[in-house]
Amino acid sequence: SNALTMAWRLFKNLSEEQQRYEKQLIFEHPAFVRLCQQLLRDARRMTRGDLVFSLHALVNLNVPQNTLLIQTLVRVCQEKLNQLDNRCISVLATTLAGMDKDKNVSALQAGLQLLVEQRISSIRDIFILQNLMKCLGKDAPVFLKKKLEMAVVREIDGLTFPNALRMILALAAMNYCSLPILNPCSKKIQENVHDIPFRQLILILEACYTLQYRNVKLFSALADYVNSTAYLWDKRQIILFLSACETLAFQPTGLLDIFAEKVTEDPDFLNLKNLLIVLRVYSRLNHVPRVQKHLFFETLHSCLNKCLPQISSTELLKAVYSLGILGYLPHRALDELLQKDSKDELTLSDDLKEQNTLMLHSVKTCMELDSPSFTKPAFVLTENLSSLVSLNLRKAQEALTELLGDENMFRQNVQLPYRYHIDFEIRMDSDRKKVLPIAAADDHPDSRVQRLAFLFAPVSAFCLGTTHPQGKLAMKKRHLNKLGYHVILIQNKKFQEMKNEDAVEFLKRKIYSEDAFSFPEATV
Repeated sequence: SNALTMAWRLFKNLSEEQQRYEKQLIFEHPAFVRLCQQLLRDARRMTRGDLVFSLHALVNLNVPQNTLLIQTLVRVCQEKLNQLDNRCISVLATTLAGMDKDKNVSALQAGLQLLVEQRISSIRDIFILQNLMKCLGKDAPVFLKKKLEMAVVREIDGLTFPNALRMILALAAMNYCSLPILNPCSKKIQENVHDIPFRQLILILEACYTLQYRNVKLFSALADYVNSTAYLWDKRQIILFLSACETLAFQPTGLLDIFAEKVTEDPDFLNLKNLLIVLRVYSRLNHVPRVQKHLFFETLHSCLNKCLPQISSTELLKAVYSLGILGYLPHRALDELLQKDSKDELTLSDDLKEQNTLMLHSVKTCMELDSPSFTKPAFVLTENLSSLVSLNLRKAQEALTELLGDENMFRQNVQLPYRYHIDFEIRMDSDRKKVLPIAAADDHPDSRVQRLAFLFAPVSAFCLGTTHPQGKLAMKKRHLNKLGYHVILIQNKKFQEMKNEDAVEFLKRKIYSEDAFSFPEATV
């Protein structure tokens, strides 16, 4: 057992190429063959520790699972299962997690799960608990996940920083979001953020995404650390970090600005793969750099032009769509995209067809509305889809009725050109003092009439923990501005939580506020 364990410890520290070479030498060595034969003979006489560690070492040395030796050790572990102590249970759980499912492995896993249920109250070691969580995985029954959670919470006061890191990953492996565990782990990580290796930073963000755990303080601490040490990291590492933030809809503003500067200073590292990630991140998070934004867009445009000979139709569409969301039109790439569209080269399998059709429609809308030659129309053709509003807008409808005194003072469920839709629309006089009846405003169109569009958006349409709209919503707001609307964005979840009188007062402030009538120059 000691010989096999030492061989594995030496083996795991080698590179992948060295491992392939050393594995062949090990398997062909006469002493290894004799060792395996002896292990096969003595398996039932071995101590529980030697048995479990031998199996663990052989599995990690990639000895084929269907060999008589591995299958014998698995069966002997079944026979001695009740004799295993907590440490052996932890090692065995780790071993089984790395093995393929077969009859013997499945039987041993089922037995191990039953044993864990019986022993869990006696396990005081957090390392063993998190190892069991990781190895039992997402397939463990909910009641067992709950028992493991209670056992960890019982020992949470002794949580160390390394254990906090491993615990978040263990919860992700089990796909179990436990706030009583995650919150103390998050606090411990924030306190020791400067000791986290880069790879662990990515794993933490990925685990939070898996667990749907949205902790703005944790994400901000990680982003501030990367921001303050950006000079230490390779640009590709920062891209990985930003990509992980984007999946969480988290906008690390400072880091995005610093990275934009790095791109404009040295764009040569942006190959096609990295370029597409950067475009996706900045467009979804709706981030326009505070300084040199035009230079940043021109740099990305230039990189895209260099990639045009090798880019696929779908990648080209995604790239142009991302730049369109940010309000930038890459003319050469657009020409090529439209040529591909005219030749039907953008039609794909059914699972991508709808998505590509929507992106292409958005690109063509950007070409028209974001063109410098586009002027605000004096009249916009609209259509009322239905007098009924969805349940999640009922409160807004009632608040507007109470505030304005009559349902004829606003329109609801309005369809606009370019497939845009607004939840409510009201008209005001040019001095913005008085709300006008919809019918009167329609009968006597006047370019001085102010039009307000209310968009009640879900929290998921904004960057995490902010009122900063994500790319699609920001593009819609920009385009509605171009069509002559003053857009009022409201997070519907927060609005629903208001008392009725507070909701009315909130809408009153929005309607009569000067801010409601400002046209921001930037995308945001």
